[in-house]
Amino acid sequence: MARRYTRSVDTERFRRLLVEERDRVSTTIEHFHEANSRSLEEETEEETYDNHLADSATATLNREIDYSLEENSGHVLGAVEAALERIENGTFGTCVRCGKQIAEERLEAIPYATRCIDCQRLAEKG
Repeated sequence: MARRYTRSVDTERFRRLLVEERDRVSTTIEHFHEANSRSLEEETEEETYDNHLADSATATLNREIDYSLEENSGHVLGAVEAALERIENGTFGTCVRCGKQIAEERLEAIPYATRCIDCQRLAEKG
């Protein structure tokens, strides 16, 4: 009978990486909050005395980009927090779909990954 070898993941190293990522993402979110604390009207009024429609459109586009980046950062922060919980629960590094170990190379690239590469590809195909 073939025995399946399961390796152990260096959870302490990944915990450090995840905490660093959580701190970085939290700082980014704080920056977005500070940068966008003023209303759009206040922002465009201070830029020029001759507010042109293009200036307002540019400010609106920049604000929308910031909101999108902030939203994405929020998703990453949630994924990082969930990965830290999986470390605490002893399930870190295990694919949530098939139960196999997630390759360490994948965890190096995306420490908060929840699926092995094969299951992720299947999920992306829909």
